[in-house]
Amino acid sequence: MTGVTTISAVHGVLPPHRYPQARLTNLFARLCLPDSASRAVVSRFHSSARVGSRHLALAIERYDELDGFTAANDAFLSVAVDLGCEAALAALADAGLRPSDVDLTVSTTVTGIAVPSLDARIAARIGLRPDVKRIPIIGLGCLAGAAGVARLHDFLRGWPGSVAMLVSVELCSLTVQRQDPSAANMIASGLFGDGAAAVVAVGSEHIGATAGPQVVDSLSHLYADSERAMGWDVGSTGLKIVLGAEVPELVREHLADDVKNLLAPHGLEVGDIARWICHPGGPKVIEAIQSVLGLDEQDLAMTWRSLHEIGNLSSASVLHVFADTLAARPAAPGDWGVVMAMGPGFCAELVLLRW
Repeated sequence: MTGVTTISAVHGVLPPHRYPQARLTNLFARLCLPDSASRAVVSRFHSSARVGSRHLALAIERYDELDGFTAANDAFLSVAVDLGCEAALAALADAGLRPSDVDLTVSTTVTGIAVPSLDARIAARIGLRPDVKRIPIIGLGCLAGAAGVARLHDFLRGWPGSVAMLVSVELCSLTVQRQDPSAANMIASGLFGDGAAAVVAVGSEHIGATAGPQVVDSLSHLYADSERAMGWDVGSTGLKIVLGAEVPELVREHLADDVKNLLAPHGLEVGDIARWICHPGGPKVIEAIQSVLGLDEQDLAMTWRSLHEIGNLSSASVLHVFADTLAARPAAPGDWGVVMAMGPGFCAELVLLRW
């Protein structure tokens, strides 16, 4: 099909340090909360997150050593490059391609600062070509997994014989603020985990454009007057979470129209979508998605499972759900799917797929 992008591989990776939610609650309470009353509140927040376990960038004992933004960001640079390389090489192997085949690499992260950017550091490590095109994305947060897939598609429509790769790395545990008893910090500390993922895609004229779901279209929507719904306040101690209570309401207000505007030009309705690949933003956000689209928990079973098993990995999360969906069962030829995520802006990014 002319003008479409084929997703050749999606591969998620996780750091080896996995802990049950209760142990992570105890760690956060010890490092960040001043009194027993606050610790009782955070236990309730963490219990309601529907997260069973999460992976950390570092062994849990090492978090006592992170005494400031510099130490946390140094740890980010070390672990992020390792995980990014692991995800990229695994996705390329799954696609039957080599690093030297990649024409464009896009990196996304919002949990650390890297200059040179992650894509440059990964390129040197795994052997991408010196003339590879690079696009680092920072600031999109949870949105960036879906947005990154859409931007690969934009590039490959113009360069249909090319190979493009997205690498997402998010180490949320390294951003947790000490001595911050705010509700936003309590909620985030029970929801977000660490991980990475990579996507390899090829254009319609590439020899590999024969197997895998195809990107048919995408839609972006930046919501007005919503800048403080989600993001970071950047200060001397690092990246302090901004997480407004209005996020589920923004989903209820806008998402149904966004989905309609994506599907309608293709003669589709919600009932025509066989696979929903949704970012696990948290229980209230997932429930809002189900409510406005008329879906049930089974329709978003992969999203709920990912939330329970690894938490919210920011931009990498929807890509883990994508990988899990591809691995779960073969799609029927002609099946339609939607990849979607929301994040700072506040905004949404949706991608229409067909098998």
